[in-house]
Amino acid sequence: MCALTAATGCSDVPGPDASQTRTVPPPGRFASRDPGSVNTYWIQAPQGLVVIDTLRTPGDAREAIAEIRKTGKPVAAVLLTHSHPDHVGGAGAFHEAFPQAPILASKATDRAMREDRRGFYPLARSANAAFPATLTYADKTFEDGAPVRVGGLRFETATFTEGESDTATVYYRPETGDLFAGDLATSKVTPALIEGHSCGWLQALDRLGRRFPEAGTAYPGHGAPGPARTLIEDQRGYLQRFRGLVRPAVAVHSPAGRAVTPDEQTTITAAMDRSHPGHPPVADLPTLAQENVKAVAEELASEDPGQVPAACGEKR
Repeated sequence: MCALTAATGCSDVPGPDASQTRTVPPPGRFASRDPGSVNTYWIQAPQGLVVIDTLRTPGDAREAIAEIRKTGKPVAAVLLTHSHPDHVGGAGAFHEAFPQAPILASKATDRAMREDRRGFYPLARSANAAFPATLTYADKTFEDGAPVRVGGLRFETATFTEGESDTATVYYRPETGDLFAGDLATSKVTPALIEGHSCGWLQALDRLGRRFPEAGTAYPGHGAPGPARTLIEDQRGYLQRFRGLVRPAVAVHSPAGRAVTPDEQTTITAAMDRSHPGHPPVADLPTLAQENVKAVAEELASEDPGQVPAACGEKR
């Protein structure tokens, strides 16, 4: 359940000097329990620890906080990658434990949290009684894509929209090559496609690789850290495979036309289980697989085949 160190990766793209990165401790990591295991990370900085994301519930957060306290170091700041409930629900517990540490989010993420246009927070409360009744928002915000300086460290950032989430912030530490990718590039998990932006997500992955070509290790919101290139490629392959399976089900001449039949849904989920075995869901939503099929089916049914970007090509 809890891993205090993370795997490192390498790339043939020139990256940070190896002699320097070996002297920098890898981030600490805490992964909450399944279903819907979520990661939080902490990075050693000159002025304490910088925490990335706050888990789903205050209870999960308190377990992570207990591990963080074992370092004997203060928390200097908390950074949020995006507004989904499983990454912000524990913010109140972190604020209570480390009141001196500001919580930072991009302006887009802060706005998404406060508006909650999709109603994700009431849904999270109905699905999990441990999700907080009220949210703790960011103390400080920064311009989308602006560098962030916290705890004596500098992070480059990039904002991505209409992908896995309506908006997401990635944090990159140039001197180590560490890329904190949030849910843009997860690791061997069944992602949430319920926002219906699988094509936008694929395009975001292309931009992510171009924006940080020297990234070494990616630290995802779900699953184990690994080489950034590998996580990006694996995420791309999953999405392309999923779209390739759903596409025939919404063809005009399919059994139910633009609708997906129960048999087609079963066939799609079974095929994904075969090609991506042992991928636990990122959410504690029992019907996640079915909701994914429904959302992507609606997305594909509304696409103009002549206008689909090259990044959104499919694998069957």
